[in-house]
Amino acid sequence: MVLRVAVPNKGALSEPAREMLVEAGYLRSASTRELMVHDPDNDVDFFFLRPKDIAVYVGAGKLDLGITGKDMLLDSGVDATPVLELGFAPSTFRFAAVGGASLGVSDLNGMRIATSYAGLLQSWLTQHDVRAQVVRLDGAVENSIALGVADAIADVVATGTTLKKAGLEILGEPLLVSQALLIRRPEAPASPAIETFIRRMNGVMVARAYVLVDYDIPTGDLDRACAITPGIESPTVSSLHDPAWSAVRAMVPSKDVHRVMDELYDMGARGILVTDIHACRL
Repeated sequence: MVLRVAVPNKGALSEPAREMLVEAGYLRSASTRELMVHDPDNDVDFFFLRPKDIAVYVGAGKLDLGITGKDMLLDSGVDATPVLELGFAPSTFRFAAVGGASLGVSDLNGMRIATSYAGLLQSWLTQHDVRAQVVRLDGAVENSIALGVADAIADVVATGTTLKKAGLEILGEPLLVSQALLIRRPEAPASPAIETFIRRMNGVMVARAYVLVDYDIPTGDLDRACAITPGIESPTVSSLHDPAWSAVRAMVPSKDVHRVMDELYDMGARGILVTDIHACRL
């Protein structure tokens, strides 16, 4: 049976999603203008859809897997299962208003709040017992206050630059912290193709988070060095022609690699090399 996967066709999710799929061994020769692409090497049909629609198709069981934002999944209100956080397209869903920095959540009562995420906003208002009017817009909600249709907005915020240009300030704490997710249709039966897809995507996540570090260390300091680079299961240790030295290879978190290299060098390690990991299975 062909695996059916939804991919964002535009927006902040689109290009990172395609890059991740290519790194996972999919869509290597796909055109960026196609609406649907069959990947014959992996027997997968990829459907390029509006990011906000993806959760609906997956939740309805029409597609097996999809890549969308956590905010879009929750806004849709459908029953789709998050499988894997993908680590790109980070954002927050926040309130903003003129002079918002001096306002509190209680000040939202009685306001008109414009948003493109009406489902997500209404759910939050109900949970927090805030009585406000939701003004549904398709986009560019920052203009709604100046144009007189809203008193505040609730929108996805990445850097806040657009809000500042519109003369708005953040109000209160984030309603939601979001990022890209891999989602799965509810109650989907076990499938080798689905499990392989998830494992490949997870492999890309790990490969991006780690690097390989190789180094030579005086054998007498081997245990201390391995404590600094424990690897995933255990570091690989090899004997060198000179018995006074040993070679070590281990996976190290990318964010820690320079600190680790400094510590190893101070310990006496030499020939310290760092290599990117392009794919892995753990």
